[in-house]
Amino acid sequence: MSSVIEVTDDTFDEQVLNSDTPVLLDFWAEWCGPCKILGPVIEEVSQEYNSKIKFAKLDIDQNPTNTQKFGIRGIPTIVLFKNGNAAATHVGVLSKSELTAFLDKNT
Repeated sequence: MSSVIEVTDDTFDEQVLNSDTPVLLDFWAEWCGPCKILGPVIEEVSQEYNSKIKFAKLDIDQNPTNTQKFGIRGIPTIVLFKNGNAAATHVGVLSKSELTAFLDKNT
């Protein structure tokens, strides 16, 4: 079972901005090759970090409001939200060790 939740523009505030725990949000699209590489990495890391970080993904094609609001121009883009604010961002594919280093540095 996946521990990465799907977020939409309608559920964004509740799931991301109002979360009591940090949220790693993956901005992605179905047609994006690099997104398909990063997705399983996020899924794997989410199993290890699920007690302290919420993992979510937002399809940019289906949810343009928050895609535009956060100035997403390239995908995959991951944004770490803490206390309702974007605390750290990375654009592009990460390996498992790079993603865990990103999370350890920014949480």
